[in-house]
Formats: sequence, structure tokens, C-alpha cells
Amino acid sequence: MQTSLRGIAYKARKQKEYRFHNLYGMLNEPFLKECFFKLNRKAASGIDEVTWKDYKENLNDNIKALVDRLKSKGYRAKLVKRQYIPKGKGKMRPLGLPTLEDKLVQLAVSKILSAIWEEDFSSSSCGYRPFVGAKTGVRNLLTQLRNQRYNYVVEADIKGFFNNIDHAWLIKMLKQRIDDSSLIRLIKKWLKAGVLEENGSVIHPITGTPQGGVISPVLANIYLHFVLDLWFEQHVEKHCIGKIYFVRYADDFVCLFKYEKDAKNFYKVLPERMAIFNLELAPNKTRIVSFKGKPFTERFTFLGFEFYRGLTKSKKVLVYARTAPEKLNVSLGNFKEWLRKNRSLGTSDIFLKVKQKLRGYYNYFGLTGNYESLESYFYYFKGILKKYLNRRSQRLSCNWGKFKRWLRIYGVPRPRITWSLKQNPKIWDVV
Repeated sequence: MQTSLRGIAYKARKQKEYRFHNLYGMLNEPFLKECFFKLNRKAASGIDEVTWKDYKENLNDNIKALVDRLKSKGYRAKLVKRQYIPKGKGKMRPLGLPTLEDKLVQLAVSKILSAIWEEDFSSSSCGYRPFVGAKTGVRNLLTQLRNQRYNYVVEADIKGFFNNIDHAWLIKMLKQRIDDSSLIRLIKKWLKAGVLEENGSVIHPITGTPQGGVISPVLANIYLHFVLDLWFEQHVEKHCIGKIYFVRYADDFVCLFKYEKDAKNFYKVLPERMAIFNLELAPNKTRIVSFKGKPFTERFTFLGFEFYRGLTKSKKVLVYARTAPEKLNVSLGNFKEWLRKNRSLGTSDIFLKVKQKLRGYYNYFGLTGNYESLESYFYYFKGILKKYLNRRSQRLSCNWGKFKRWLRIYGVPRPRITWSLKQNPKIWDVV
């Protein structure tokens, strides 16, 4: 971390009520140049079609001109190019593509904001943060379920969260820690930047931040820090009779309760809390789950894993996490679509990509106790791969014998466990 950012983080940790001044002045040439080399070099370009490589050709002059515009308040946020990517079940996810210069300045500001709010963020928040991630959320949730008796689960998801962030509320939240009108004005420019749709029309958003914007994740975390995290810690816990637990990854969160009354009360007031900040829960993804019945009866999903109460070999109850069937099918569907578009590649190129995809899948879903799901994924994965290898010509060129030899020659990895909870879980008697 840059020395100035380290100083900001130290002050934020020591003085919880301090409001920072003169942050805008940190957007200087050395800092922006450092941030430039941390941008994704292969990311798609914005409406100006300028790529990372193009900008680098005259980097010093480009950075100097950008800083001059920032200092003279002549910087203007450009239109965000909108693209849509498959989300599953035939749905599409909107993705915003800012210009490279906008990404660069957003990255610099996001580092400043992170230096401040990382000292305030709750441990229950595990998305879009350094040193924590989805696996942290899964590990913490499974550890809680195994070591404590939670009988009820409230799983929830916020409907269209990134498109419905209230700008006025967000600015109020930012001002809790920032007393720099220039930096606030800069963030407002990005929030109000027009969106260029694929059909050529321009939309000027009243709410939300574009998914794909570099600064969107930290702004989303700051918003939900006030909406959910602090509310849960300072109010919900105080009004509950039994033990409770809360974990959130971006706008996807799960709450565990020991008693039904606590779960029902929380489920009742949660929509009211969301409405205060102009947010709404997704009805098809929000529910109360009774987690105390017979094993294998009730299940819920979080971050691609399905959590359920199973039995050990000695017939004792233990909470397990496996790949959610829906997520497994989506992953196979994505692989099938990739093969359909890239089956003309050479055999070695296809198998190189296949190995990368499998390693990535095992790295995330290779949790102890999930080997059976990994085996199932690998079985169908092989079937899809063999099918499309044979579609590259008019004749059947790859029988099972030849296919197995290819798997061995190219070193296609078999399912393997890559991570665990690293502790001995409690095992309960059957209820």
C-alpha cells in the first residue's frame, strides 16, 4: 500500500469519527501512473475505443493532461458503454464499460475509499474486499453451522441492487467520512454519467452504479455497510433472544437464527429496512428455511454452494456444503457454449483451455465433503468435450479409447479437494 494510503488507513482506524480532507489532491501523476499499471490490460474498451496498450504508448503526456484537467475541474466523465452478458436461465446481466481514463481515475479513488472504509467494514462483509472473498464467506458460514445450533435460516437477495442504489443516500454515507467537496463532486459525475445502450440510445440514470465500473464494488459495499451490516450489529442482535449470525457477499446475504421468533421478526422488518433506502428484496430468492428437521430435508444456497444437514458414517448429523445443482448446470452450459464457439481451435489449444477451466472450478468448489459433486461435474464435462471434439469433422474421429489417451497425454486434471475448514467440526445427534 502506498505510504499516503497507509497513513489514511491508520488515521481511519484510530479516529472512527474523523472526516478526511484534501483527498482530491492525492490524484497526482505518480499515484495515477501507479494505478494505470494495475488496470486490467485485456479489458474491453469504452466508447472512445482506447485500450490499455494505446494509452501506454504516450503514457506520461496522457497522465499529465489528465491531472491538469482534474486540477482545473475540467475533467468530465464520459458515457458508459452498456453490454449484456448471459446470466443463466435465458437472462442477461447488464455490464457497464467506462473509458480507460474513467477506469483509471475510478481505480485511484476506489483505493482512497478502501483505505478509509476497510477500517470500518464489518467482518460479516466478504465481497469485493482485499484478502477476503467468496470462499471466506462459505468457510465462515459452514463453520458457524457446524459449531453452533442454528435452527432457522433467512436467505435473501436484493432485487436489481446495482441499478437501484439511491444517489442521495450514498452521498450522505460517503460524507460520514469524507469532508472533501471536490472528491464528492467527482464521484457524482460517475453516478450521473450517461449510459450508451447497444441500440444507440443514451440513458441518464437517476439511481444505481454501472456494473463493470471500477469504483462500483466499493461504493456498493459502503452503501450496504450502512443499510445492513451496521443495522444488524447495532439493532438486530440486541432485539434477538438467541444466538444469530450474519454473512454478506455484495447484495447476497444469509442470516442464521436459533429461535423461530427471531427469524420471523427479522423476516418481517427486513423489507421495511430495505424500503427506507429505496431497495427491494427479490421475492423468489428470499425465504425462511427451517434447518432443524430430519437430515436431507431442507437446503439453502449461498455463493454457489448448497448447504444441508447430512449424516456421517456413524449416523450423526453434520452440516455439509456441495455445489448447488443449478450452479453445476450453469457451469456445464457455459462450457458447452464456449466449445460451440471455439471447436475450430487446434486440439492442444482446446485442451489447454479445458485444463484452465477445470483447475478454476476445482479451486473454488473443491471443498472438503464436495468430492461427489466434483465427480459428477467431471463426468458430464467429459461427455460434452468428447461430443464437440467429434463435431469438428464429418466423421467420428474421437472414440472413447482415443479420448482417454488425450486426457492422459494433455494432463487433464481429475477432481480434487483444494481447500477445507481446517478444524474439527461438532457432530450432533439426530433430532
